Amino acid sequence: MLYNISYKDPKIEREINELVGKTFSIFDNFKKGGIGSPNLFITRCSSAIYDLLHVNNSVKFCNIELRPNGIIIGFQSRLEVYALVIPYYKLVLFKPGNSITFHIDHHYISVDYSKNSKVVQKFIDKLELEKGKNTYYSPLDTY
Repeated sequence: MLYNISYKDPKIEREINELVGKTFSIFDNFKKGGIGSPNLFITRCSSAIYDLLHVNNSVKFCNIELRPNGIIIGFQSRLEVYALVIPYYKLVLFKPGNSITFHIDHHYISVDYSKNSKVVQKFIDKLELEKGKNTYYSPLDTY
């Protein structure tokens, strides 16, 4: 789900919390070694996100926040702040070459993923671990 979070709206905040859970406490944040990613350079994105990002010619960056039941990918376009909210059960990760793509339904964001960056590698490993813990598999999933 794509949301404009530039202004405090209790309805949008409630919807985000229902989808991915409330933010981690300070204690959990320290225990996990941080819940936010460094700035990631956006290389490709879906058409709806592209239309938002390319209204100006600045460099496009995003960051990712871990939540108990999903992730929030935040990015800025002009003075507006947008959030792509992805529950773990809908999150699909692709790692072609030197990029990583976060995919949900008809939205996706592909970011530069340099194998030499240990900070990004550590965050992606943490994200995959959280996704594995919070995604429940049915015996019918194995063919």
